[in-house]
Amino acid sequence: MSLPPERPIYLDYQATTPVDPRVVEAMLPYFTDCPGNPASNNHLYGWEAKAAVDLARAAIADAIGAEPKEIVFTSGATEANNLAIKGVAETYLTKGRHLITMQTEHNAILEPCKYLEKLGFEVTYLPPQADGLLDIEKLQAALRPDTILVSVMAANNEIGVLQPLLQIGQLCRHHQVLFHTDAAQAIGKIPLDVKAMQIDLLSITGHKLYGPKGIGALYIRNRNPHVQIAPQLQGGGQERNYRSGTLPTPQIVGLGKAIELGVAEQAAAAKRLTQLRTDLWQKLQVLEGIHLNGHPQQRLPGCLSVSFADVDGTAFLLGLQPYVALSSGSACASSKPSPSHVLMALGHSAKLARSTLRFGLGRFTTPEEIEQAAHHVLVTVQRLRSQASTQA
Repeated sequence: MSLPPERPIYLDYQATTPVDPRVVEAMLPYFTDCPGNPASNNHLYGWEAKAAVDLARAAIADAIGAEPKEIVFTSGATEANNLAIKGVAETYLTKGRHLITMQTEHNAILEPCKYLEKLGFEVTYLPPQADGLLDIEKLQAALRPDTILVSVMAANNEIGVLQPLLQIGQLCRHHQVLFHTDAAQAIGKIPLDVKAMQIDLLSITGHKLYGPKGIGALYIRNRNPHVQIAPQLQGGGQERNYRSGTLPTPQIVGLGKAIELGVAEQAAAAKRLTQLRTDLWQKLQVLEGIHLNGHPQQRLPGCLSVSFADVDGTAFLLGLQPYVALSSGSACASSKPSPSHVLMALGHSAKLARSTLRFGLGRFTTPEEIEQAAHHVLVTVQRLRSQASTQA
């Protein structure tokens, strides 16, 4: 194997993305020259900040077919998810105490649901099909008169599977149940339309789309139906009392710019990343005992999750570490010893789940990097399997 480069190839775009230089450029004035608080309405600096926030809010709303007043800024998708789930539960508890989600959701959904269970709510965790997709018939069977919310993520953060949002939205609307989706991985990468898809609440974050960390938003439907949620932070009453706290103007500007760029370049990016992903998968298929996780087509353009049989997962990642920066699953759970709950829900053994790589391709990934990454993976797998057979 060749000597490692000074820095490994970055293929962990599902964990986080570098901030696009165009986003940095848009943010910079609001750190220094335009330092005003958007809530300060008595002077120029406050007006400048408010105008910038309004433009970003409009850009985000336009990207998902919403109205600007339906966008509430948060610190990220985790807070947006908590606000949506706990806020709905608190507001609609007189209607019912039953929620539905999937076993393969991000922990930012699963943990709030577990918290609500301790308070007396009941949560149904639907299993995925073998390809990671939700079975609509199982969702329909799980709906009850006391169901108040269905939460299903738009794009899975580990295997990249795209859920049938339109079908879910139509089913929920027919049964007068609110529909929330965690779109952290989807915004700016696939078309989203909250009206057409009948989505009532939608969470996003900036750092998955070449924007800054520490900023996100929650879409809350205002009409047909008018969704009401209880705030989870009390204070100065910002964001229509849904989320108090001084608005971070630079981050909001960055979020708006990142989403604006993502939508504008969406089609071209999807085509390029799909080709790179296909090339990578084809290069890996010279190996035996590999398994593609999730639906082969209905997935994010830049996400490829592959399990490698007969390879020690820990040694695998350590062997690749100097050459390629990637992960086996969710970055939020990478420090935990337990295998991925997403892969286990797909029916993997703990051993196979641990020997899985999630390749996250993005805006700055090059064909040359794909070529090099594939080479390092092939060499590492062959070396580990050879060592294992020798020791057996």
